[in-house]
Amino acid sequence: MINLVKPLLPGSAIGIVGGGQLGRMMALSAKEMGFRVGVLDPTEDCPASQVADWQIVAAYDDSFALEEMTKRVDVITYEFENVSVEALNSILPLTSIPQGTDLLAITQDRLMEKSFLESNNIVIAPYATIISPTDIQEAIESIGYPCVLKTTRGGYDGKGQYVLYGMPDLAPSMNLLREGTCVLEAWIPYEKELSVLVAGDGEGAYTVFPVVENIHRDNILHETIAPANVSLEVIEEAQRIAKVIAEAIGLAGTLAVEMFLTESGSIYVNEMAPRPHNSGHYTIEACSISQFDAHIRGIAGWPLPEVRLLSDAVMVNILGDELLKTFELVADKPAWNFHYYGKAEAKSGRKMGHITILTQEIQDTLEEVKKTAIWD
Repeated sequence: MINLVKPLLPGSAIGIVGGGQLGRMMALSAKEMGFRVGVLDPTEDCPASQVADWQIVAAYDDSFALEEMTKRVDVITYEFENVSVEALNSILPLTSIPQGTDLLAITQDRLMEKSFLESNNIVIAPYATIISPTDIQEAIESIGYPCVLKTTRGGYDGKGQYVLYGMPDLAPSMNLLREGTCVLEAWIPYEKELSVLVAGDGEGAYTVFPVVENIHRDNILHETIAPANVSLEVIEEAQRIAKVIAEAIGLAGTLAVEMFLTESGSIYVNEMAPRPHNSGHYTIEACSISQFDAHIRGIAGWPLPEVRLLSDAVMVNILGDELLKTFELVADKPAWNFHYYGKAEAKSGRKMGHITILTQEIQDTLEEVKKTAIWD
């Protein structure tokens, strides 16, 4: 149950736990709606703090710092899922956290996430719990190769997982077990990777975004194509799944659901993210409401409109190695929308920004991006 007087009025303060690019774009949306914004993050001058009113420099699980934040805000939200559930639970009596902590706990643990999805009759890849090396051999006998071993906690952008194609991969995969219990999943021979955003107001009203296609490189999102070139049946089923999940947890704010689409048209849910998502950045320019506006409206108790796709779009991530080269495009591509996150250091594989290109011909735009030779 959400302890929130609705709606939250302009001039109220929103606290964001986490100061990365998602927090930055949340803060920008909140400021447009007239809210004041505070950020808690261990890094000074983090991306979100650059557009917020103030920052508390502290670890995400610092209960004293979180308690200090409760004194300065009306509601608290989080921008990523590696926030301490225990620390947030400790401040629940002191403030409103419209997203709650149940969804956070579910998405932090792959076993809990799979159990939640199964209990809601959502199709996922066959899997087995792996506690010791002997468990893997038994699991592979039923799951088969190829398969993927994943840590139950803490993995993102391909970290914390290992693909097994045959017996020679068993030994190196064992390193993951040192981090604790793992999950072994069957490899789904997918045709496309899809994702859907859904937002809720915590009171039973939901709005669902278009289905998009995601293209990954080295397990990091490279491009998002909106809308996905899939059948109407696939679109309706993917959006239905997203809404079922939202209803099951009484969603407040924005949630992303990542899925695999097979050649036969079957959909398998891969994972959930309990906040705005990299694959939803296109919504800032291409939709009638952005995923960040929907998130802030959802946690503030403002009504959620039906989402309309105003233009087809391609979103391209800018990683550390690509950052400087993209600066050269600013003068050459006036129709492209450049977003830079204000991170202090451009590391290889680190998300430094993104570009959204509104288009009438998606394939031509994909070719235009390719011709820059920046993302080769």
